Amino acid sequence: MTDNASISRAFFALHHGLPRQGPGSDATTRQLLSYAGALPERPRVLDLGCGPGRSALLLAAEAGAEVTAVDLHEPFLDELRAAAGGRGLAGSITAVNADMGELPYPDGSFDVVWAESSAYSIGFDTALRSWRRLLAPSGALVLTECEWTTDEPSATARAFWERHYALRTGEENLRAATGAGYSVLGVHPQPESDWDEYYGPLAARADAADPGAPGMTEALAATREELATRREHGAEYGYTGYVLRPVNSWPTRPETAADVAAVHAVHAAAFETEAEADLVDALRTDPEAWLPGLSYVAEAPDGSVAAHALLTRCRVDGAPALALAPVATRPEHQGTGAGSAAVRAVLDAARARGERIVLVLGHPSYYPRFGFKPASGYGIRPDFEVPDEAMMALALCGSDDSAQLPRGTITYPGAFGV
Repeated sequence: MTDNASISRAFFALHHGLPRQGPGSDATTRQLLSYAGALPERPRVLDLGCGPGRSALLLAAEAGAEVTAVDLHEPFLDELRAAAGGRGLAGSITAVNADMGELPYPDGSFDVVWAESSAYSIGFDTALRSWRRLLAPSGALVLTECEWTTDEPSATARAFWERHYALRTGEENLRAATGAGYSVLGVHPQPESDWDEYYGPLAARADAADPGAPGMTEALAATREELATRREHGAEYGYTGYVLRPVNSWPTRPETAADVAAVHAVHAAAFETEAEADLVDALRTDPEAWLPGLSYVAEAPDGSVAAHALLTRCRVDGAPALALAPVATRPEHQGTGAGSAAVRAVLDAARARGERIVLVLGHPSYYPRFGFKPASGYGIRPDFEVPDEAMMALALCGSDDSAQLPRGTITYPGAFGV
């Protein structure tokens, strides 16, 4: 039997010199970077599981970043050092042999923590929890995660991944991110071409490998199984990039059936009448308006519902849009951020679903903190008279191009009575 050390050496022999060690592309790196928003002139970036450093090189060259690139495999770091020197970036990239699960850096050391195709090494939830402390105020966590893209994976695909890594759906990963106290700045499902950039060179390397080398038979078998699984079942799973920012937030989660009475009570307590509470109940029974997973609560320390925010389906000149209403916080929790936490969480959920625009009729001193602007600027208006500054819209996924958004008159669900 071949020893594990020989198999490990053979595995790395297959991977040394490849441009990437996971699915990705320069285009994806640039897209994720764009979601992070404005950064300092020389952002401090921690690239975890950097491999040969394709992302680190781009971030240093195009974002002017000072990159600390971390990996446990010294030959990968040597490849990165050589590439950085060859491109005149040696002064911008520091390659460090360290464990991403036991990082020595003080809290608040980095403007961006970056992890493409590497968070699986410690797990998505652990990454969210342990890397948060490293971010400076207004810093961003950028990571990609492999996840199911179907609700019913085949037995073959499930069996393969059960041996390697427990995949979740995008909705589950989004819920984990918001539940860990992050706001979602952007979500990027990676295209099939990102897999080709990784698997194309790897497949060629496998075809050229010497199967008689120690451990190579086992390494080739595992590699070819991985390639075949992707070829035959690639529609069932894929990588998605998440760009996240910590918020001083209350724990949030989607509403469950057990929360219905508590949600009603929150609105009844927050407003002078039960009109808003009754509106939520009416919307919940309207299949054209209610969207499962877009009713969010913020939890108080004792587990009770402190705040609630709801998105339902409305229309703009017949095109689908979302209405944010009602939003309520129990009086004893008002002014604590509980309501804002619920709003951010439900907006993040809508963003992850690919929704394009959210509309709100509300106080113009409150909703702009979430990115809302006057809806009139997008060519959107209600069919009743309201102050222009009170009717607001939020373009999701960073799309602020009004040409990409519906224009016209808003049609609300019947329960709103307008």
